[in-house]
Amino acid sequence: MPLYNRRPEFLAPPPPPPLGLAALLAEVKHTLHRQFAEAYWVVAEVAELTVPRFAGSHCYLTLIENTTDNRGLPLKAQARATLWSQRYQQVAPAFEQATGQLLRPGLRLLLRVQVRFHEQYGLSLDVQAIDPSYTVGELARQRQLTLAKLADKGLLEMQKRRPLALAPQHVAVISSPTAAGFQDFVQQLREAPYDFSLTLFPATMQGEEAPASIRAALAGIQARRADFQVVVLIRGGGSKTDLLAFDDYGLAAAIGAFPLPVLTGIGHERDEAVVDLTAHRALKTPTAVAAFLVERLARLEAAFLGYGEQVVALARRRLAHHHQQLDAVARRHHQAARQHLLAARTDLQQRIRQAAQAPREQLRQQASQVERLRHALPRAARQFTAREQRKLRQRGRALLRRFGRHHQRRREEVLRQRFLLQLAVERSLHRAELRLAVAAALHPESGN
Repeated sequence: MPLYNRRPEFLAPPPPPPLGLAALLAEVKHTLHRQFAEAYWVVAEVAELTVPRFAGSHCYLTLIENTTDNRGLPLKAQARATLWSQRYQQVAPAFEQATGQLLRPGLRLLLRVQVRFHEQYGLSLDVQAIDPSYTVGELARQRQLTLAKLADKGLLEMQKRRPLALAPQHVAVISSPTAAGFQDFVQQLREAPYDFSLTLFPATMQGEEAPASIRAALAGIQARRADFQVVVLIRGGGSKTDLLAFDDYGLAAAIGAFPLPVLTGIGHERDEAVVDLTAHRALKTPTAVAAFLVERLARLEAAFLGYGEQVVALARRRLAHHHQQLDAVARRHHQAARQHLLAARTDLQQRIRQAAQAPREQLRQQASQVERLRHALPRAARQFTAREQRKLRQRGRALLRRFGRHHQRRREEVLRQRFLLQLAVERSLHRAELRLAVAAALHPESGN
């Protein structure tokens, strides 16, 4: 028999039975729905977006926010979100009408969401509403930041200080080759009475690829900038969404720093795009750009015509002045001849009176001498007058020849300048045609 009672052995309680994954996730779902039963306003950026492809399909979003954790380390929060079909049909048009933009990646939104959890698909957010006023303010803030950055670098005024040629005829055009605005621009210049050399640098004019495509076209123009006098950036009208590319900072900065003057004709009816503010000059439509170029040549032509008229008027005034001088010389010589004849007659009368006081013989001699003089003086006067008139005519002819030579030299100089100008234009056109022919020969497939 034992001296002490043996202690009873206590067995460890058995572990709880394991949960199935479905049960665990169901508990998580129940807990989340209980804790986050209400809807919440959330600020997030759209990282990815899948637009419904057909009626009845849904819009799927990936929302992100870059922030920091409690230790100050960078943290990227991310969640999937769903905008169901019926709600998408209401929210998306209202958002576009209020902001002028489609829902797209990169936008920062204020969304009203409800937390959802599914055992198979995990955590997601149901989007119930989007506040467009927040996005409008965010876009305005981004535009102001863009303008401030451009102003700090002096790019808002740099283009405006670049000199624009008096008659720009060698034009580099950035546009979509199939755009109606480009066709209107070309047609407007073709109807003008002047020759323009147009070189198209095709680019995408809307969408996310537009800024990079336009900058690539600018790089192509810069490589050949000696061939052009001005760059024209045009496209037809479009919605506010279509024109978002022209608020891109990189594109606006490239235009502001471009070495050639850039004219824009984007065809928008809203406020000026950022590229309009950095360009040399912004016009509303492509046809307005064409009219601006034609008007500059018309003004130059009018100036040349005015100079020609001034030269003709000056020549006429000088010719009239020389005619007046010749008439004055003729009048002076005629007056001098008359005075000389009058003096001779006066002298003759004095000699006659002196002869009357001499003896008769002397009187007869004097009378005969006077008679001879009386007959000789008119002939001498006529001869003298004839000589003076011949001298006058010779001087007149000499003056006319001198003026004629002077006028001929001025006329030849004007014609020579006009010929050199025409020759320079023809040589420029010929070089452009040779370059186009060489380009067509080097790239025959692009011409097709």
